[in-house]
Amino acid sequence: MLKFEEYLADFTNTVNILDFIINMVIATILSLIIKWFYIKFGKSFSNREKFAIIFVPMALATLLIITVVQASIALSLGLVGALSIVRFRAAIKEPEELTYIFLIIGVGLTCGANKPILAILAIFIILPLIYFNTSIGAKSFESKNKMLINITTANLDVSTLSSIMSEHCSHVEFKRMEKDANGMLACFLSKANSIKDINDLSAALKAKDENVKVSIMDQPDMVI
Repeated sequence: MLKFEEYLADFTNTVNILDFIINMVIATILSLIIKWFYIKFGKSFSNREKFAIIFVPMALATLLIITVVQASIALSLGLVGALSIVRFRAAIKEPEELTYIFLIIGVGLTCGANKPILAILAIFIILPLIYFNTSIGAKSFESKNKMLINITTANLDVSTLSSIMSEHCSHVEFKRMEKDANGMLACFLSKANSIKDINDLSAALKAKDENVKVSIMDQPDMVI
């Protein structure tokens, strides 16, 4: 019991509990603001709602780590050793996702360093800049009203896929390819004029490879 009291006294001497709680609340609010902003204004083709779920726990985890590092040199050295064996394996498919991850980590770092006002000012400056930047990008031809088509095949090559897509889509851009022993995943940014074009594209791909898999992500301006 005495050791626990000594530990508690040492902890409260190095970490102000009230400040810690306030910093956690501010980090949570800022993370929720960033989450809302990313879901509403983000341009990523991935599932933004699913990706944004990690924002709040990531910010709070970063805050906790920085608080521990500041509170104890011994704990900080142990933390460095523990984190050295952790490997981040999640695939970042688009630069926009990386931007928001760094933004969330920045919120956690700043609040963990007990500078929440700086975090608030930074977020309310950075988010309008991101909005302005994405608004300009949204007006460009390359990023407006397109759909992302992922094609998984074991028998077709990129040239054949590009040729088939060009026949049925009014715009085709080759974005990414992943290939292994089981086949190939090709990603295209394209635009179709109607549902019929999409059905014809799927049928043409099936005619070349009956096991082909096609997934399509949104094209905002197509009216059904």
